[in-house]
Amino acid sequence: MTQIPIEKQGVEFVERKGIGHPDSIADGLAESVSRALCKMYTERYGRILHHNTDEVEVVGGQSAPKFGGGSILEPIYILLVGRATTEVDRVRLPYRACALKAAYSYLEKTCKNLDVEWDVTLDCRIGQGSVDLRGLYETQRLLANDTSFGVGFGPLSETEVITLETEKYINGKLCKSLPELGEDVKVMACRMGDEIDLTIAVAMVDSKIPDKNHYCSVVEEATDKIHDFAQKYTKRKLKVFLNTADDYKKGIYYLTVSGLSMENGDDGSVGRGNRANGLITPMRPMSMEASAGKNPVTHVGKLYNILANQVADEIVKLGKGDIVEVHTRILSQIGQPIDAPQAASARVIYAPNVRASKYEKDIRCIYDDKLARVTELTEQIVNGKVTVF
Repeated sequence: MTQIPIEKQGVEFVERKGIGHPDSIADGLAESVSRALCKMYTERYGRILHHNTDEVEVVGGQSAPKFGGGSILEPIYILLVGRATTEVDRVRLPYRACALKAAYSYLEKTCKNLDVEWDVTLDCRIGQGSVDLRGLYETQRLLANDTSFGVGFGPLSETEVITLETEKYINGKLCKSLPELGEDVKVMACRMGDEIDLTIAVAMVDSKIPDKNHYCSVVEEATDKIHDFAQKYTKRKLKVFLNTADDYKKGIYYLTVSGLSMENGDDGSVGRGNRANGLITPMRPMSMEASAGKNPVTHVGKLYNILANQVADEIVKLGKGDIVEVHTRILSQIGQPIDAPQAASARVIYAPNVRASKYEKDIRCIYDDKLARVTELTEQIVNGKVTVF
């Protein structure tokens, strides 16, 4: 590939929507429902039956936050949509109860300041799957149930690593030391030359903030801690901007009751947030495919996006310093074996004086090996060892 590597380009934008962002909530619910169905099918029939639960919609509620503690006025409405195998040999399956339990459990685990029982309305409209698509499971060799492509790249740039790790830090260690911070976090990185700006939005939990002075001190402390954390990943000049929409003079603060913007109007949908590698990277190749909620057995929109990133990582490790950057793409054809895609591409930027012929055979071997073992991804996904957003 003849192209300037991302690290040497003058401008770079990277985004990550945190686990409490409405779009991430939709992704997380879709994936948790899919995993629950997988486990139910396996326990009953020893195999994962056809389903796709990748159509979750989050409709924001209404709230009245205030210092010291406000209230949620209208509940958040969440619609679980998709297709599943609902009946086997004329025996109806408890798919709806399975889906709702998984959704409630995910919300309780993820949104620690949300009263899931009273502040959320969960509606399950998952219906019967397509007969044709279910039939694809009956073949001995698994067949792709869509014509789609997966996209990956490697290695992550410095800015991408900072964006990814900063959100994890905020929703991990920092939230434990500053309980005023909610889970709804968004990190936007802008690198201009050797200067990186992080613009971060963090919903604040009103019940833990008695007044505006406390709010300001929390923002200041969080900003300093985030800066110190992110600076460890770069020698570039780094600036952190937190909750820039605040206007203290006008009394505008990012206050929420639950630490989630979806409590007051913000909506969410599966596939509108992070890609399979956990980032939104407009300067890099990306697939628009929504991976969360798709079945982990034959849906290439899920499998190939995960696989493409794994292949890219392996190629980078192979090259050690000789391979500067790689873009991977895998294209399926519906009805054809998932381990035999229509095309598999690796576009590589090599270091100066490195010949492509040195690595072409090994790159093909990496693809062949990963595709031969593509079914191993299913267990990894079901057991939560692979993230898709």
